[in-house]
Amino acid sequence: MYQKRQGLAVWLKSTKKVRQLRKYGLVHYVSKRMKYAVLYCDLGEEEDVVQALASLSFVTDVQRSPRTELNFDFAAAFQEEKAKMEQS
Repeated sequence: MYQKRQGLAVWLKSTKKVRQLRKYGLVHYVSKRMKYAVLYCDLGEEEDVVQALASLSFVTDVQRSPRTELNFDFAAAFQEEKAKMEQS
């Protein structure tokens, strides 16, 4: 139903050509003051998109979001915290 996506922070030299980023994925946010854009692409196409973005003349850097690498299973952490509270 939902496709897995990867978030990318694209640092720009200028925001004039930000419309060109639309063909690489969904442009979620653009900061004109700090000159970056947040872009979402499909997880399977991530490597190709990062390489294509890095080759653009107005892009200075592309950073991947670490969200896919983080563990969102908080049950174990909750159990540890509960055990600490019971000991006190």
